[in-house]
Amino acid sequence: MLDTLVTTATGALAATVGVLVGGIVTRRAQDRQWLRDKQLVAYQELFSHYAKFTMELRRAHGDQRGWDYDWGEWSAALMRVSMVAPPEVATEIDNFGRAINSFLDQVARGRDPLRDPVSSEEFEQARQASAEAQVRLVNAIRGSLSNDQKGLPFGIGG
Repeated sequence: MLDTLVTTATGALAATVGVLVGGIVTRRAQDRQWLRDKQLVAYQELFSHYAKFTMELRRAHGDQRGWDYDWGEWSAALMRVSMVAPPEVATEIDNFGRAINSFLDQVARGRDPLRDPVSSEEFEQARQASAEAQVRLVNAIRGSLSNDQKGLPFGIGG
């Protein structure tokens, strides 16, 4: 009878520990998935804004017309991504932001598309540093999301 009681108690304890461990493991997996989903949304939003204002500036200079962009949304996108990005990605986001600032100094703040438009060649030259920073950022993001992701040697879009 004692053997039966010990066996039953051991089985019940093992089942309880299994349920608790399973719950903890499941919760951690759900937390990681939630964070990954938030990261992807924030990264997509950041690159969407980058592509939009870059295209708007390209068109303004090409068509010799005025332009406008909601820089508050760009700033908000940077803040949102900073909340979910791991440190190595945040570092590349900062480098990307600095490169974009330099680009904006050359084609948005320093040149008027109505009176002094940049040529397409000048535009591409001004965009070069931000394009390179974009590739480094994309590769940092890819590496942070999966160890299986290889870096890209080139940029796409932007």
